[in-house]
Formats: sequence, structure tokens, C-alpha cells
Amino acid sequence: MAETDFFERLKENPRPVVVDFWASWCGPCRSIEPFLRRLDKEYQDQVDLWRINADENPDILSKLGISGIPTLIAFRNGQEIVRITGASSFDILAAVFENALSGEPLPEILSKQMSLMRILIGLALLLLAYSGHFTGVYLLAMILGGLFLLSGFYDFYPAWQIIVPRLRALIGDNKDTHNQGKDQ
Repeated sequence: MAETDFFERLKENPRPVVVDFWASWCGPCRSIEPFLRRLDKEYQDQVDLWRINADENPDILSKLGISGIPTLIAFRNGQEIVRITGASSFDILAAVFENALSGEPLPEILSKQMSLMRILIGLALLLLAYSGHFTGVYLLAMILGGLFLLSGFYDFYPAWQIIVPRLRALIGDNKDTHNQGKDQ
């Protein structure tokens, strides 16, 4: 599907839409597929489920800022309501469909649970990598563990909330210093 077609269809669709961004090689994508099929049947005529292959539609993923799969995004009236990344339980996936219907964002408690789950998975992978002395496949476990850990902590402490004020202060200080030099 072309990027423009996707966004046009999204705007024109009369019902809320949950979009599943997946790939055939993605294990977590395959693990949530039965849940999504069940939810698609339960919410038939209320919420549409679209499945977008990430490998075949990189432009759409780029435009939406998707960097990991599976990612589910709920849209209502063409506007993003909820976004989750990674394999999730049936209850969390059902909450995405419910929130697509209501137009409300995902409850904060579910977001925190998903973040804690990613942190725990990251720690487990890092422990596995440590036990294998970070060699061979254990090196891959270390990288994946680090990514899971960082993504979990990012939800609690988004880096941009820390970096942007410091950059503004730094830029502001440079402007003041630069202007003071001109005045003298």
C-alpha cells in the first residue's frame, strides 16, 4: 500500500482502526496474531483491523516513527489514540481496541506494566549474555537486552525531557554571552 493511500484511507474510514505493523520473520508478531484474529472477530463492525507488512511498507513506518515491531496503533477519525510496541497480553491488546472505540488514551497503568515487562526482559537477556561471557549468540542477547532495557526506561524517563531543557539552557547561555560581547 502506498503511503498516500494509507493515510487517505485512514482519514476516510468511518470506524476506528487498529493497525498492526508486523513482518513474517518477527516471532513476537506471530505470537500476538491469534489474539488479534480473536479481537478482530469480537470488534467486527465496530473497529477495523489493518495489517501492514513492515518490510513491504517502510515509508509508512518511517512517516509514523515506528522503529520496532510488532507495533499496534489505534486511530480514530484519522488521529492516533494509542500506540504499543512489542508482544503484549490479550488484555492489553483488547484495551487498545476498547480505546480505539472510546477515543481515550491507554490507561497509564497499562503503559507502566508494558515498560516494566520490557525492563525485566532486558535484564533477563543481559543476565543470559553475562552467563555466556558476551560471546557468539550471547553477544546478540546482550544487544537485544540492552535495547529492551533502554526502551523500558525510556517510557519512565524520556530522554528528550532531560536533553531538550539542557540544550535550550546551553543555547540560551551562548546567545546571552554572544550578545554581551557585542554590547561591550
